[in-house]
Amino acid sequence: MPEANQVIVIGHRNPDSDSICSAIAYAELRKQQGLAGVRAARAGTINQQTQYILDHVGVAVPELVADVYPRIKDVVTEAVISIHHLEPLSKAIELFHRHHIRMLPVVDDEDRASGLLLLKKATEHFLVPAEPEKLRRIRASIRSILKCLGAKAHSLTNPDAIEEFDLHVGARCEASFRRWVNEIIPAKTILITGDRLGIQQLAIAAGVRLLIISGNSPVDSVLLAAAQKKGVSILVSNYDTANCVWLTRMSTPVGLLADADFMVVKPSDLLEDLRLKLTHGKQAGAIVNSSSGKVTGLATKSHLIKKSPLGLILVDHNELSQAVPGADKVKIIEVIDHHRLANFHTDLPIRFINQPLGSTCSLVATLYQQAGIVPDRKIAGLMLAGLLSDTVIMKSPTTTIVDKNLIPWLEEHSGLDHQLFGSQLFAAGSPMASGMAAGKLICTDFKEYGVGDHLLGLGQVEVVNFHTFHVRQDELLAELKKIKAEKGYELAALLVTDIVMGNSLLLTAGASELPYIIGYPQEADNLYRLKGVLSRKKQLVPHLLKVFKEV
Repeated sequence: MPEANQVIVIGHRNPDSDSICSAIAYAELRKQQGLAGVRAARAGTINQQTQYILDHVGVAVPELVADVYPRIKDVVTEAVISIHHLEPLSKAIELFHRHHIRMLPVVDDEDRASGLLLLKKATEHFLVPAEPEKLRRIRASIRSILKCLGAKAHSLTNPDAIEEFDLHVGARCEASFRRWVNEIIPAKTILITGDRLGIQQLAIAAGVRLLIISGNSPVDSVLLAAAQKKGVSILVSNYDTANCVWLTRMSTPVGLLADADFMVVKPSDLLEDLRLKLTHGKQAGAIVNSSSGKVTGLATKSHLIKKSPLGLILVDHNELSQAVPGADKVKIIEVIDHHRLANFHTDLPIRFINQPLGSTCSLVATLYQQAGIVPDRKIAGLMLAGLLSDTVIMKSPTTTIVDKNLIPWLEEHSGLDHQLFGSQLFAAGSPMASGMAAGKLICTDFKEYGVGDHLLGLGQVEVVNFHTFHVRQDELLAELKKIKAEKGYELAALLVTDIVMGNSLLLTAGASELPYIIGYPQEADNLYRLKGVLSRKKQLVPHLLKVFKEV
C-alpha cells in the first residue's frame, strides 16, 4: 500500500447512514489492524436518521471534510530559513551555502517579510558588477561592516547610517599615498591597511570616513585621539587585508538587496493555485505568511512535485463525481463498496473490495469476521444500523443471504434487536414530514449517474406513507426543475419510497418525451408509480441507464 501520513476513511458527498456508519466502522478496523494515522470523516451534512443512529449508539459525528485539495501547508513543511534585513550579505551567503537554498525571506524585527533575496542577485552584486568602477563601491553602514568583519570598534561616528562608500587599500608608499589622498573624497572613503602607522596617520589627517586596520594590529593612542577629533571611525579586524577587502564588499545589509516585489501566499491556499502562479509568473518562489503576517515558510517550484501527505479510503462509492472534492488530487489507497463500478483508475495497485451486498456495512462486517476481530458494542450497532438502513430492514431486493446471516452476529455484539432498532431509525429519519427545506430534502441522499452524453441526478427519501409527500409534491417538483437547470441534468428525479408497503413514487423533472420512454406507469404529470421498487441502486438506476442509452 502507498504510504500516507494521514488516512481519511470517507463516504460520498451526500452521506446516508450506510456511508457514515461504514466509514466509522472501517476506520476502527484498519486502526486495529495497525494502519497509522487513520480516521473517519464525512463529506457532507448527515441526515436525521444518521444523527439518531449516532446518538443511539453513543458515537460522535465524524469530522466534516469539505475538500481534500492539496494545500500549501501540506507540502511546505520545512522550518523556514530567514534573515533579518540588517544582516550583512556575508550572512546570507553563509545561509545559502549551509542550507543548500537559493532564496531567503528577508524579515523585520517582528518576523514579517520585507523582501525576498535571491542567491543569483546576491552573488551578482559583488561578483559581476555592471560597470568596472563599481567594483570598489559599497552601500552599507559602518555597523554592518563592523558585524561582517567581526571587528572591534575603537572609534565610531554615526555608525548606523546607510552610506555609499568607495573602498581602497593602503598599499602605497607614504610619498605616493600623500599625493593620492588629495585625489579622493575622504567623506566617502573606506581605507583598509595593515600595521602601517604612517599610512594610518595620513588617512586620519585626510579625514577618511572609515579606517579598517587588518591583522589585529594595535591602535596608537595618539592616533586614536586624532581620529576621534576628526570624526574618523576605526575598526580593527583579525582578518588579513585581502579578507578584510572581501568581507567589506559583502557588508551590504540584505534589506538593500532584497526584491521588494515578492509573492505572498497563505498555508491554506490551494497548491494548484501556487502552481499556476509559479509556472506562469516571473517569481521563483513565494513567501508563506501566517494569518498574523509572520513568515512561516518559503514555497518554491520544487514543492510542486511533492505529494500530499493525505491518503483516502473511499467507502460506499467508487465514483469521483460522488467523492469528496479534490479526491482526484490525492492518493486513493483503498475502496470498500457495494455499488456498480465506474470509470475509476489509480496510478498504483490498491486494495479494491466490491461485493454485491445490501450495504457497505455488511461488507465491513464480513471483513471484521475474516480478520478475527470482534467489534465493540458501538461499532457493531453502527454496522447493524447501516445494514438495516440500506436494505430497508431487509425488505429491499438488494438484500442478500450474507446480509441476513450477519443480523444475528451483529445483534449479539450490539445488544440491539434488529426489528425494533430498524423501526426506530426509520421513524426518526424520514425528513419528508420534518419540515426540511425541499432542496435540502432532495439532496440529502442524492447521487449523479453518467450514461453516454447524459447526466442523471437521482435523490431518494423513505416515508411510512405517501400522504406527506403529496402535500409537498408541487414544492418538490419546483425544486427538482431548478436543480435540473442549474446542473444541466437530462433528468432530475426524487424516488419516494414507502418502506411499509414496499412501493415507490418517482417525481421527475425531465424532457417532454420522458413519459413515452421511461417505461413506468404514469400516475400524474411528472409522477410515476414504481410498484415493488425499493432500491435506487439495484432497481431504478439500471432501468434508467438502459433507457437513456437508447435515447
